[in-house]
Amino acid sequence: MSGGFVVAIDGPAGAGKSTVARRVAERLAFALVDTGSLYRAAALLASRAGVRLEDVDGVERCVVEAVDAGRMVLVSGEGGRTRVHLDGIDPGDALRTPEVSMGASAVAAYPGVRSALLAPQRAFGRTQGVVLEGRDIGTVVFPDAALKVFLTATPAARAQRRCDELRAKGVAADYGVTLAEVVQRDRQDSERAIAPLREAADAVRVDSTALGPDAVVDRIVALAEARRAR
Repeated sequence: MSGGFVVAIDGPAGAGKSTVARRVAERLAFALVDTGSLYRAAALLASRAGVRLEDVDGVERCVVEAVDAGRMVLVSGEGGRTRVHLDGIDPGDALRTPEVSMGASAVAAYPGVRSALLAPQRAFGRTQGVVLEGRDIGTVVFPDAALKVFLTATPAARAQRRCDELRAKGVAADYGVTLAEVVQRDRQDSERAIAPLREAADAVRVDSTALGPDAVVDRIVALAEARRAR
């Protein structure tokens, strides 16, 4: 039975969390919770209400009121991927504009917003099997998750993957510069005051440095199935 079974996948940027989380959800027939869309929706909601995104108190109040009133909710979407509805409507491409993307990055740093958005995530996780990925899923969002995974890889491996991705798209990439960016991002994510990257004490560490995506997914699926069988 998958109801209420949460798989939390945390880890640094470039470890492959998004790809792995999607494939693990598919293999387990779980819902994949798109946490990023919640912060995009929060930014869109504030903008539509005429609240400046620099107004921390105003944005926090707007989001809290929307969540409390059931105006911002997570619903099951196509292929098990969740969607955010605002006032009963899927905002669709409005969540993907450059302005909303920039706004999401800003509001995600607001404590009141992060606290308010715990409710819809946790409500969804109580009703069905879900997979979530991020930096504080197992430590803050779902501290009682049935399975917590800390997916990591060496900075060198993550920098090389990023370079390979960019070059495959025809974009020039310098390995040395990319590695420095990875190291800086790790430091920022670990030291930031809001939702810092931390490995939960009871998380299973999966190092993908020498593993391909298939092997990583197999490992996490096996761990989840073993936990469900208990």
